[in-house]
Amino acid sequence: MPNTTQSQSDQPIAPSALALLPLGVFLTLFIGVGSYLTFQGVDFAFYQLPAPVAALPAVVVALLLSKNKLNKAIEQFIKGVGHGDIIAMCMIYLLAGAFASVAKATGGVDATVNLGLSMLPSSLILPGIFVISAFIATAMGTSMGTIAAVAPVALGIAQAAGMDVALTAGVVLSGAMFGDNLSIISDTTIASTRSQGCQMRDKFKENIGIALPAAIAAILLFAASSTATDVPATGDVEWLKVLPYITILVLAVSGVNVFVVLSLGIVLAGGVGLVATDGYGFATYAKDIYAGFGNMQEIFLLSMLIGGMGELMRQQGGLAYLTQLISRVINVFSKAHTKGQNLRASELGIASLVSLTNCCTANNTVAIIVSGGVARELAETNGVTPRRAASLLDIFSCVIQGILPYGAQALLLGSVFGLSPLEVVSHSYYCFFLAIAAVAAVFIKHAAREAATA
Repeated sequence: MPNTTQSQSDQPIAPSALALLPLGVFLTLFIGVGSYLTFQGVDFAFYQLPAPVAALPAVVVALLLSKNKLNKAIEQFIKGVGHGDIIAMCMIYLLAGAFASVAKATGGVDATVNLGLSMLPSSLILPGIFVISAFIATAMGTSMGTIAAVAPVALGIAQAAGMDVALTAGVVLSGAMFGDNLSIISDTTIASTRSQGCQMRDKFKENIGIALPAAIAAILLFAASSTATDVPATGDVEWLKVLPYITILVLAVSGVNVFVVLSLGIVLAGGVGLVATDGYGFATYAKDIYAGFGNMQEIFLLSMLIGGMGELMRQQGGLAYLTQLISRVINVFSKAHTKGQNLRASELGIASLVSLTNCCTANNTVAIIVSGGVARELAETNGVTPRRAASLLDIFSCVIQGILPYGAQALLLGSVFGLSPLEVVSHSYYCFFLAIAAVAAVFIKHAAREAATA
């Protein structure tokens, strides 16, 4: 694992707090303007300044801060835009949008909603959606694929039952992040265990003791909020129209690649429409696919801009500054406190490091990769076990990703549900509970150790 203060050419990157300014500009515009307009009573306040437009001044600031020539800075920006993770997310956006559009047009969403309502009592709708999302995400290892598969149906169920749409979006996000954090085939699990040199099963055992109480607390909260204002009528289940959803869920649980799953879903949904929907032809099918692409335009553009801006901040020393800052705090603390307190400070330092990095990169896997080397050094210096360090990296990266209004998951859910990403993340209760459980675990574990050695 390369040190985060090294560029790909092995030249040291000088830490710079100023390099983080573009992120501050973006957040000020995106959240600040939306919040101000909300207080002014403007309808759809967060849609008045589209997020990609808010990102443009931040990108300009990042380019101006570069010490390289403009052409070189632009090359670095484009490199970030074209990062494999960014392109993968954008492809998922397009496929998810196309599948949702075709499934809606051919009656697949309505049929699947009808099936869901017939199976779940009103008191268990939200806990049921959480468990389904968590199960699929654990099996698939990807929160994005889970959201793409579950969100359209969850939205339909919420609308039919007269439930809070924003809360339902938060339930889907909560379940998706639960599975993303725990799945042994998740890219976050792979990145955290490899960077810390531990086995996946050991990291899972460390994680489950923290994630399970948070999940139980979230389920109880969702159950208390799962009261339908309307009792929707259900009809006969149209199994043919439900088939595309059943197929992608089965394939997802089987571990099939998310691109294959969504592509096959588009083909099946279109095939059902051609066979079972009057007047539905190939021309309409093609237009529905393209309409789905268009529905993802905003998050597609924002993800690319954030990816490019993140690469510029990395090249200019912003991420190196974060790692240096955390390391200094821990070193100062270590000189004046006991071993148990040093362990606690180190674990909280690892959590802070990956959290701050995630805020800058808006990608939990990239955040783990970037901060993994420094986290391992901190862990080895202060006696934190590899499984514990890997667990903290994964947990706090997923916590931040689940509450980040400009993260891919919130953006995708916002597009599907027609909500501001801030509305989505404000209901991501599992992530809040997970953060509380993880911080509590750090203090309780070392408090118990100090009491035992006293």
